[in-house]
Amino acid sequence: MDKVGVFICSGCDIGGAVDCSKLEGVAKESGAALVATHACLCSDEGAGLVRKAVDGGEVDGLLLAACSARTKCEVFRFDPFKTAVERCALREQCAWSHPAAARDKEDDDTQMLAEDMIRMWTVRVKKETLPKVSSEAVDRTVLVVGGGLAGMQAALGAAGLGHAVVLVEKQPRLGGYLASVGGLAPESPPYDRLHENHAAAMAKKVEAAGTIKVFSGSNVKSISGQPGQFEVEVEAPKGVQKFKAGAVVQATGARPYDATRLSHLGYGKSKDVVTSAELDAMLASGGVKRPSDGGEPKRVVFAQCAGSRDADHLPYCSSECCLTTLRQVAAIRKGFPGVECATIYRDMRAPGQYEHFYKAVQETPGALFTRGTVEKVGVDGGLKVFVKDSLLGNEVVLDADLVVLATGMVPNSADGEAIRQITDAYGRIEKKESETQVKDAQALVDKLKPHEGTEILNLGYRQGPDLPVLRYGFPDSHYICFPYETRRTGIYAAGTLRAPMDPAQAAEDGWGAAMKAAQCIEMASRGEAVHPRAGDLGIADFFLQRCTQCKRCTEECPFGSLNEDVKGTPQYNQLRCRRCGICLGACPERIVSFPDYSIEAISGMVKEMSVPEEFEEKPRILALLCENDALPALDEAAARRMQWNPWVRVVPVRCLGSVNNVWLADSLSRGVDGILMLGCKYGDDYQCHYVKGSELANKRMENLQETLTRLALDADRIRIVQVARNEYARIPAIFDEFAEALAGFGPNPMKGF
Repeated sequence: MDKVGVFICSGCDIGGAVDCSKLEGVAKESGAALVATHACLCSDEGAGLVRKAVDGGEVDGLLLAACSARTKCEVFRFDPFKTAVERCALREQCAWSHPAAARDKEDDDTQMLAEDMIRMWTVRVKKETLPKVSSEAVDRTVLVVGGGLAGMQAALGAAGLGHAVVLVEKQPRLGGYLASVGGLAPESPPYDRLHENHAAAMAKKVEAAGTIKVFSGSNVKSISGQPGQFEVEVEAPKGVQKFKAGAVVQATGARPYDATRLSHLGYGKSKDVVTSAELDAMLASGGVKRPSDGGEPKRVVFAQCAGSRDADHLPYCSSECCLTTLRQVAAIRKGFPGVECATIYRDMRAPGQYEHFYKAVQETPGALFTRGTVEKVGVDGGLKVFVKDSLLGNEVVLDADLVVLATGMVPNSADGEAIRQITDAYGRIEKKESETQVKDAQALVDKLKPHEGTEILNLGYRQGPDLPVLRYGFPDSHYICFPYETRRTGIYAAGTLRAPMDPAQAAEDGWGAAMKAAQCIEMASRGEAVHPRAGDLGIADFFLQRCTQCKRCTEECPFGSLNEDVKGTPQYNQLRCRRCGICLGACPERIVSFPDYSIEAISGMVKEMSVPEEFEEKPRILALLCENDALPALDEAAARRMQWNPWVRVVPVRCLGSVNNVWLADSLSRGVDGILMLGCKYGDDYQCHYVKGSELANKRMENLQETLTRLALDADRIRIVQVARNEYARIPAIFDEFAEALAGFGPNPMKGF
């Protein structure tokens, strides 16, 4: 930007902490075209002062040195195509977190910090460019894959939001597994009895909707392109159908866990041991019979958590198994009063209003419920269910005529064999068996992840034909903050494909995914990114003349934004891009940049830091903070008036995965004594907002620290720390502890060179 205006707020304790007149002088020295201070920049008068400068053409870039960019967003919103805007958090990172400057002291740490912030952020604005107006044409059709409850609700929801919908279902009819089920667990009053299954009525509503086109008995042949511009081919009974779509909802449901792996529970050894799904088929045909002889059983024993919550099978709870059993017990007791039902459960999970249904079924004559664990089912001389730690006694044996295994659900994202092999492989990796076994297991995981031969979406992505999945087949995304999002922008997971859930939750999930699909189409039409940088208009620029086809950007992008040509040159799909900047961090040639986030902009900030000489004993620490968890946590610490080391200079980054090693090299070569990188946690219980960014940064850092050791520099001068959003109290301690550690290392030996 050529004409940068720096507006300093002296309110919210800033004016009492630092000398704002000196900050004005620093801004002018840094090349600002206009500098002004106001006592309350977010007031009508203060904001009017800024708007007057913008409207009058005095500035084309703004630095608002006031409060955090996460506050007062509406007040400081300007046309992004005309004015570059950055926010410098003097309030949080200076006034609220450091002692007030001594006005008669030239080297006061707090004043020096504020002046550094003005220099750093002014140069950042100067090195920014404006985004370009998107000229991409966008189709508003929503493709829904899967015609179960979640898929039908997604189709109806998207149609209700004004979108044309194409619904593709593999089976000849809509409804999924619920199509043949009788009554359902109650979703509304009265909660003490089965309710009518509304799947059939919903299917008729979908088929009658004028804006929903249904392809039943069909499969997706291919999906290529990007959000707003997906090119879809469907193999239908009448031949291949081609059309465009703006967004995709995958609601392909789930299937029962493979009961043949539960031989200890009698499955496969006796015909009279069946699964919940097989019992539903019996009830749909109008009877409850022993498969062995066709006779009506006198006692049916339900074994809950059959293969679920079990490290050797499915370690998770499938959520709806308990409700399925309650539904089946209620149906049997109503339709076949001579059949006794006994349910063995670990925990009967009937949340919310379902508790009333559980209580009603529990009080039904002929229905027995007892807590315990079914250890095995004997099949010799009649069925015998061996129960341990039951409320009936330490060890109990129940006779049964029919045993029903409440098996968990496995998402329909790949074939069962692939899921089983991946599960077993992960188990061997976690158990840390021999190095060779672990290596072989990891190779198997890598081989099976694309699910070759079992494709559902058949995506034209270099990273695989389907949604990347977690170890048990559920789509990978940021499951805490953005549950419907997947790692394929514009493609949303819904229903039991996304997570274990009951029918009511699946219907609600369909609505949620439909709304996300509609939101994506709207944002794509404006050229905006979706979560987590929702609304970001800046697309990446690749200076391909210097590209060496190393493929790091295409391989490391978590969202498949980049394809390759035959030479390996990246091909950018801007509407897939989440603007995380991981490609920028990966590129060794530094050919990737965004209008407001580039190698030059961050390097410029680093070079504007004041780095005192060795004898002054004032080390400098560069803190690169992820804007998703670490930076908000820092704001929270400041709001609570926590104090931290004044030697720290904070630079927000989009993701630790976007950190390019040149920034670290520039910092060390300038004499910066230490670099802290604070990013999202990652792993099974938490996730980086960009899924793999924080993990990638850690892997890159291992290589960089080896390089530092070879250069005779302390590798610990650069440190990565994982911080969750709620761990604000840790950050000041991390800063202080790192500063103490640097004191032990001594000054950076590259100072002065």
